Amino acid sequence: MYEQYYGFVQPPFTLTPDPRFLYRSESHEEAITLLQQAIRRKEGFIILTGDIGTGKTTSCRALLEQLDASVFTSLILNPFLSVEELLREVLLDFGVVSREGVRSGRIATASKHELISTLHEFLLSLMPIHGSAVLIIDEAQHLSTQVLEQIRIISNLETNESKLLQIVLVGQLNLLNVLAAAEMRQLDQRISIRATLKALNREEVEAYIAHRLWVARGSTAVTFEPSALDLVHAYTGGVPRIINLLCDRSLMQGAQMRVSRLTPAMIEEAAGSLGLRLPASGRPRRRSSDKARRRWRFASIAAGVLALLVVAGVWLTPIDQLIDASVPPLPAPPAYQPRYPFGPKPIPRADLLLPPAPTPPAP
Repeated sequence: MYEQYYGFVQPPFTLTPDPRFLYRSESHEEAITLLQQAIRRKEGFIILTGDIGTGKTTSCRALLEQLDASVFTSLILNPFLSVEELLREVLLDFGVVSREGVRSGRIATASKHELISTLHEFLLSLMPIHGSAVLIIDEAQHLSTQVLEQIRIISNLETNESKLLQIVLVGQLNLLNVLAAAEMRQLDQRISIRATLKALNREEVEAYIAHRLWVARGSTAVTFEPSALDLVHAYTGGVPRIINLLCDRSLMQGAQMRVSRLTPAMIEEAAGSLGLRLPASGRPRRRSSDKARRRWRFASIAAGVLALLVVAGVWLTPIDQLIDASVPPLPAPPAYQPRYPFGPKPIPRADLLLPPAPTPPAP
């Protein structure tokens, strides 16, 4: 068990829809935010679609955990139900009836009209306490036409101000085609919010793996090489469920080899054991950071070789060629400076040196 070797508290790449492991990529964050706003505003019909394995069920469970206690919720995971079975499951989730009552009580033989009336009474009882109710149906692309029509009728339970029940249909991308059919036009026109989950890009794959490793043990001791992450994205196409399968198998190999850094070779072997194939585009190209790292490495090697050549040249040069033993030339005599830089001063006239002659007295 690689969980014990790496010290994980629980498996990091389990396939169960645990909301704690939900990584909120850009599309996941946008979808959950739209669902929260639609439920808060009591929009009525909401659609959440996504490709297989993109995390629709996990997102729904994360959404349910974020709703407050005034919101009554029902999550239907089995779409292959009749109208009466669906209504009983909804009443059971809302707490209107008990499991024993569904099995053997009066509710077990109640008609469709009675079940809808019971549901309506419950929804009206939420108004004085400012409560609301949300029904989420997973794998909705498998619902029969009769059940979808009945869901449309249930959505008509409303007051003059707002809907009494918010309905979220969750399914694969072909759910949109089912609702676009001519017989589903009335239901399709009632959809106010449409959200879609997308596959993860290369950066989101790296963040997704780091997030699940952190949740599983709160440490980053186990790492993937950048080129290994490139392969994970290439093999899985960014689909979280396939990422979980591939990373789980890769960690098994890493534990067997007693290493904590997973390499591209381990990803290749794990992908082969799962029957995964690279897309037609081939192997992923090295990222620009890898190319820059390679250029830096080559530049360092070239600088080292150049330094060695310089040292070798100095070492092999004869010592008499390195030492200059010639006598330096005598310095040039200093330039002549005249005693009087501005020429000799003029000798003053003698009369200027004598005091002025006395003035003779007047006769």
